[in-house]
Amino acid sequence: MTAAPLLLHVDGTFHEPDAPLVSALDHGITVGDGVFETCELLDGRTFALTRHLARLSRSAEGLGLEPPEEGRVRDAVAAVEQRWREQGGGLGRLRITWTAGPGPLGSDRTPGSGTLIVAAGPTRAPGPVRVVVVPWVRNERSAIAGLKTTSYAENVVALAHAQQRGAREAIFANTRGELCEGTGTNVFVERDGAILTPPLDSGCLAGVTRALVLEWAADAGIEVREQTLPLAAIHEAEHAALTSSTRGMTPIAAVDDRELQPGPLTLRMAEEFDRRSREQLDP
Repeated sequence: MTAAPLLLHVDGTFHEPDAPLVSALDHGITVGDGVFETCELLDGRTFALTRHLARLSRSAEGLGLEPPEEGRVRDAVAAVEQRWREQGGGLGRLRITWTAGPGPLGSDRTPGSGTLIVAAGPTRAPGPVRVVVVPWVRNERSAIAGLKTTSYAENVVALAHAQQRGAREAIFANTRGELCEGTGTNVFVERDGAILTPPLDSGCLAGVTRALVLEWAADAGIEVREQTLPLAAIHEAEHAALTSSTRGMTPIAAVDDRELQPGPLTLRMAEEFDRRSREQLDP
């Protein structure tokens, strides 16, 4: 099946992807004042939409933004889903972006505004990922720690650093020298008969897939738990994995050119996640 082209739905209306739509003074552009969610489209339906909308609201509130009205977002998502299916779209990603709307050139906001963008486009099937540990850190004490904001320049720089070294993801420590997260992923290390992932107080994002792995592991008879880990854990691991909304649970193939093999628990959990996600569209 041929993937559908990019779909763009802004403030209630479909537009061509290259249409000039957002004000040049939108705070999402001038100061990165906005939040977003990226979801997986399975057979033209958005996976775990309720969880994503809840996190979108938490992120907005964490920035001091009034969250978008949930019904408005759901209506926009439903319109994009329907168009995606009508155009024969296969596996895809759907992104919901909410900004503070037009504002002054500085950091002050204009109350009562807001821009809602829902976009969808094709994505490729996930596979094992090579990663690079970058020399920069996440600040677990930052005002936006754990929020999914549009202020993504740090991630762009880190991912470019990794790609220049033949990798597809970058891994951060935090300021305490602990393993934290990737640019758009949570990280897991398999050791001693369990799969371990950094706790949220490491500064990592509360990933939707991460949460579901923690919840669904018990049903599969797999021990998955949160545990503070030194950065060295990723360098020493025999098996490790990433999770994200468009990857599910994916083995890490190499860390800084050190080859890794997919772990048996990781593979079992990945299969369990794939099965459960297709049985429960909105867990």
